[in-house]
Amino acid sequence: MSELWLIRHGETEWSKSGQHTGATDIALTSSGEEQALALGRFLAGRPFSRVFVSPLVRARRTCELAGFGDRAEVDADLHEWKYGEYEGRTSFDIRQERPGWSIWRDGVVGGESIEEVAARARAVVERAAALEGNVALFAHGHLLRVLATCWLDLHPSAARQFLLDTATVSVLDHEQASRAIRLWNWSAKARP
Repeated sequence: MSELWLIRHGETEWSKSGQHTGATDIALTSSGEEQALALGRFLAGRPFSRVFVSPLVRARRTCELAGFGDRAEVDADLHEWKYGEYEGRTSFDIRQERPGWSIWRDGVVGGESIEEVAARARAVVERAAALEGNVALFAHGHLLRVLATCWLDLHPSAARQFLLDTATVSVLDHEQASRAIRLWNWSAKARP
């Protein structure tokens, strides 16, 4: 495998407000659709041997608007973290009940553990690593951050150190025999 391209979906109302959006199948905002189109301009002509997408509409629509919808394969393992009772809530709200709470350290109530998210991410990495050529993954912020830690053979909680905005591109690559990050959190909206 050459490179693993991580593409986070465009803005939604909940990503804008900071609400945890796991299982809720929320659409892109009009700004999120514009971001997806900008991603498409950046990604145009890039040779991906395979393109995989989360089953959730915000990732599928981003993939479609970026120009890869006709060749994308849905991969259930790219689903965002299932937040259980924290679905739709902001970190600020959760900390009112649980002072000092961190999803990376404390997890969620009634949802997936960080280890379960990492197991899905590792499965994606293993499948992608077995393929020839560059692979594109259209998915979600927390899942992609955990996936990066799996790529680098770090503990999944190290994902707290990898900020990832909406509508961004990150590239995982190799430095000789070691896995590395080539590009992180690149945003088309920050470019002319």
